[in-house]
Amino acid sequence: MIVRLAVRSLSTRPMRTAVLSIGFGLSIAVMAELLGVGEVILEQAHAPALAGGGDVVLTGAVGSLDSARFVATDVLGSEQFRRRIAAVSPSRRATLYLLSANANGPIAVRGGIPSRERAVGDPEVAAQAAWADDRRDTAWIDPKPGELLRAMDRFHPSPADAAFGGYAEWLYFNARSADGIERFYLTFMAGAPGEGGARPMLVRLQLNRGGTTANFSALGSVADRDVLDRAPDLDVAGNRVRVTDDGRYAISLSLYDESGSTPLAGDIVLTPNAGRSIPPAAIHGARGWVSGYTVPVLSGAFTGTLRVGNDTLTVDGMAGYHDHNWGFWEGVRWQWGQVAGGDLSIVFGRVFPPADVADPSRMPGFLGVIGPDGPIAFSTNVSIREDEDRGTPRAVTVQARDRQVQLTLRLDVRESVRTAMALTRDASGAMTFLQLGGEYQVTGRAAGRDINFSARGSAETFRR
Repeated sequence: MIVRLAVRSLSTRPMRTAVLSIGFGLSIAVMAELLGVGEVILEQAHAPALAGGGDVVLTGAVGSLDSARFVATDVLGSEQFRRRIAAVSPSRRATLYLLSANANGPIAVRGGIPSRERAVGDPEVAAQAAWADDRRDTAWIDPKPGELLRAMDRFHPSPADAAFGGYAEWLYFNARSADGIERFYLTFMAGAPGEGGARPMLVRLQLNRGGTTANFSALGSVADRDVLDRAPDLDVAGNRVRVTDDGRYAISLSLYDESGSTPLAGDIVLTPNAGRSIPPAAIHGARGWVSGYTVPVLSGAFTGTLRVGNDTLTVDGMAGYHDHNWGFWEGVRWQWGQVAGGDLSIVFGRVFPPADVADPSRMPGFLGVIGPDGPIAFSTNVSIREDEDRGTPRAVTVQARDRQVQLTLRLDVRESVRTAMALTRDASGAMTFLQLGGEYQVTGRAAGRDINFSARGSAETFRR
């Protein structure tokens, strides 16, 4: 039918039909040409050469890669990837504003490390023999273990025009014996700067031995500038933290119990298991609200002694963990836990901000699996369920269901310590902070690897 109509149209109106046919043909040709040009432009826009050479470009989900140094050193530099990568070159783009007598205006600039840019074939750097790495470049691409820990564990400026209360930042350590009978939780916490620029600081150790809990603490203050310049190296009221060049945490303590009559003193060292850490990340909400988190030591071991009155506790061989938190905590609660078994370390958590900052029900959880050669898998499709027993969790079940992770963690709670947490107070008052200990059963798969082990671990949660 269509062919018959075309033949009749051509026979009755040949000129109009010919012009119409030519028009259709030209429009189709132009469309095909535009699609081809668009495909070439899109391909060129994704070309690694535009970012200075190389074969693969890594960026953050919403912009720059905030933890590029960690990714280059601990992830791409791990045994898992090192042999498959010829070179890694960090770069950063910014806008430079030129002000002169003749002209003013913005200039797009890019900075990088000369030797690394040559290694990935950046033609701009290859022609500049005078461009060479300086001391800071060398420290960035080949940091000592202690330097990388300090970069992850640095403290952050307290927002000057904060619309929220409860700003704090702290170093947190926990340790437990193999049988779980002896445990301690240690915190070095800094508040927002007060008059004169000093930040109030609290050092607190919670010691649990055979089911009996005792708290020891000391109060002090540190100049805000010292905290920002030196932390995680801290000195507070006779207590000290130092990160050594070989990547260990050396801690000296001088505390008293709540009655002020029993001293606790000691020198302990946390030695991390290499490659098991999570880089800094932050959640941002309305009006400048922020909550940040990093895990420099997912698993490690403590050595040293603690002297409690006339008693001495040896911590040699106690399993250790260290993380770092910062942000606004008024009206905030969280769920968190960690366990290490065999050559794996696992951490999970979820933060619940105030409802006027972000919808707590839509905040994703996370679960990370770290192996002996670095990260194995990460998931944000995570559920955390707590089974109650008269106001205290008797079990915590965590499920991660993602393309690379199908894991179930079940914690049978055997110890629980309750503390009124004034820092997280909201309109209804202070919430009760629960520190849990017990036995984890971990089953499932991560990145194609079967996982099945039992081990002691920790968890945290809140109750009204």
